[in-house]
Amino acid sequence: MKVTTPRLTQHVLTVEGRAGGEPVLFVHGNVSSGAFWRDTMAALPAGYRPLAVDLRGFGESDPAPVDATRGLRDYSDDVLELLDALGLDGVHLVGWSMGGGVVLQALRDRPAAVRSVTLVNPISPYGFGGTEGPDGRLTHPDGTGAGAGAANPDFVARLKAGDMSDESPTSPRSVLRSSYVKNPAVLTDEDFYVRSMLTTRVGDAHYPGDAAASDAWPGVAPGKQGVLNAIAPTHFRLDDLHEIAPRPPVLWIRGADDAIVSDTSLFDLAHLGALGVVPGSPGTPAQPMVTQTRAVLERYGRYREVVFADCGHSPHLEHPAEFQRLLADHLKDA
Repeated sequence: MKVTTPRLTQHVLTVEGRAGGEPVLFVHGNVSSGAFWRDTMAALPAGYRPLAVDLRGFGESDPAPVDATRGLRDYSDDVLELLDALGLDGVHLVGWSMGGGVVLQALRDRPAAVRSVTLVNPISPYGFGGTEGPDGRLTHPDGTGAGAGAANPDFVARLKAGDMSDESPTSPRSVLRSSYVKNPAVLTDEDFYVRSMLTTRVGDAHYPGDAAASDAWPGVAPGKQGVLNAIAPTHFRLDDLHEIAPRPPVLWIRGADDAIVSDTSLFDLAHLGALGVVPGSPGTPAQPMVTQTRAVLERYGRYREVVFADCGHSPHLEHPAEFQRLLADHLKDA
């Protein structure tokens, strides 16, 4: 269904015959859409109303530009307006990858509207790239190492061209197989997910955003527009979650072998520098993304962490039965 708010028109995926019950809003990650939640939504127990939103610039929602200087608030404000438009309160929020950051920002800004939170391999509360240590301190004041300049240009070009092939390791299909999951055999409907990835709007105002240069290694810094700049640590930081009230329960589910969100992420330029993939590294340490999330949630206090063995970036796709059981139990307990 389409829902128009003062900000934009958003596409929301629903499940036929499930218009009542406690609302559960699923928020997807970067280079995807609400379609990635299709099977999880269908498996949700009776008594819940599953909804999955396409964030701006993804899926069938309006391609409104992203003001990265607001961090993820363009997305989280859209989500909060969606809840208002649908008359929803006491919502269970489920966020995957970048969607985890969107969900946490919504929680930070309107905690009274949230009944529970489920984080699925979420980005760090200190953004993606450009920080060190569990406290998320900036490696350089300008956020060097983060932002749109960190994107692989061939992947961006193939995404823009709608490439459905697997002819290159940087095609969307190849990235889905190598990075979104650990074992691509779990993707029984691979074309479905590739088509979802290809709904991503590409450009300075969308993915990856406008690139900026830096005098420090590796030579890129966050710009002011678009997706990757919105998750840069100079724009997105959530180290005060423990100060909100009320504090609904948080379930944090992650794959042990995640290549994207990790203390040794293969998408972090600092870690790639340590591996020698990006030359000239002065010894900048990798961003400890998982450690940072744990530090913030430890201060928050009301959370549970569950790690799936033999699992990559997408526990809901890779181990669906166990994921669905944990989610159902968490919703019930909340």
